[in-house]
Amino acid sequence: MDTQQVSAPPRAPSAGVVHINIRLTDGYTIVSNRLSQHRGLSLLAIGLGTHIQSLPDGWRVGIKALAAVFPESEARIAAALRELEQHGFLRRTRERVGGGKLATRTESYNHPEAAARGRMRECAAAQVPEAVPAPEVLPAVATEPMTAAEPVRVPGREPVRVPEPEPEPEPEPEPVRVRVPEPEPVRVRVPEPEPVRAPEPLRASVPDPVPAPVPGPRLVPTPAAPRKPRLPLPAPQQPTEALYAAAADLLAGLPRVAPLFLLSEEDARGLVPGVAAWLERGARPDAVRAAITDDPPVPLRHPAKLLRHRLAALLPPPPPAAVPVVPLQNCDDCDRAFRSSVPGCCQECRDARAYADEPCLIGA
Repeated sequence: MDTQQVSAPPRAPSAGVVHINIRLTDGYTIVSNRLSQHRGLSLLAIGLGTHIQSLPDGWRVGIKALAAVFPESEARIAAALRELEQHGFLRRTRERVGGGKLATRTESYNHPEAAARGRMRECAAAQVPEAVPAPEVLPAVATEPMTAAEPVRVPGREPVRVPEPEPEPEPEPEPVRVRVPEPEPVRVRVPEPEPVRAPEPLRASVPDPVPAPVPGPRLVPTPAAPRKPRLPLPAPQQPTEALYAAAADLLAGLPRVAPLFLLSEEDARGLVPGVAAWLERGARPDAVRAAITDDPPVPLRHPAKLLRHRLAALLPPPPPAAVPVVPLQNCDDCDRAFRSSVPGCCQECRDARAYADEPCLIGA
């Protein structure tokens, strides 16, 4: 029962960041974690290095060019560039261009360690000379030395010295050529140096901007979609001159409380019936003013249209109908008060009269 179910979906972490990733098809840059999660760089340097790696080749990344785009000062941007240079993510060199001018060449690296190893291999390969094959050596043939002939001795006589015949010169032996195997030269593979590209001259024109992203689908209804009809401006059911005058005074005093709602005379005259309908339904002038002017949109382009919409959409309900009050009457017989729409007698006196008018049945 304690075996973990590998088919169960992973549980979302209870704390920390949760990534909501959407597959990107354009407008993105691959940035190495060596830069984005570097512990020795400041956040400003990491952000600046990410921005530089996202730019196309030839884009200006000088201190003044970056300070014109971002809100940071030139001193902070210069310090961030020095951090990137110290950790190998950036390399700036001065090169001479045409016309005797100097230009700054900036190289951005996404893998500083691999780039440094490549430069060390190139330097080591440039210092190793090519192997030269050894010359052929012919060994000399050793010859035995010639010994002189001894004289001939005859017994009893003095030895007659026979003249030694002059030895005929023997032909010199031709040297035997012994072929010594040639030592195989040690071949050292020298990597071909990459061609150094000449720095491009500084362009006077503004570089090509980054292509704009393709706009996504519109989330607004199409022009052919049915539109909600506009609510009509309310009007009072029993208009009076005093009601219209109070509504006109309220609209004329709006700029003192809300300066954005400065209306023309024609707009104020058209909105008077709507304000009069609010006042007729028992709304106080300060409540009407707060309901139609609070929390306006920014920027406010058409104050009259906003007031017209709010007067129609936020109209309060009519007050409940008043219960009719029956007036008090004095009874003609007992002079007591009772409620009735017509004068006369109260209910008790009317009952007593009806009882007295009936015939008596006791003496019959």
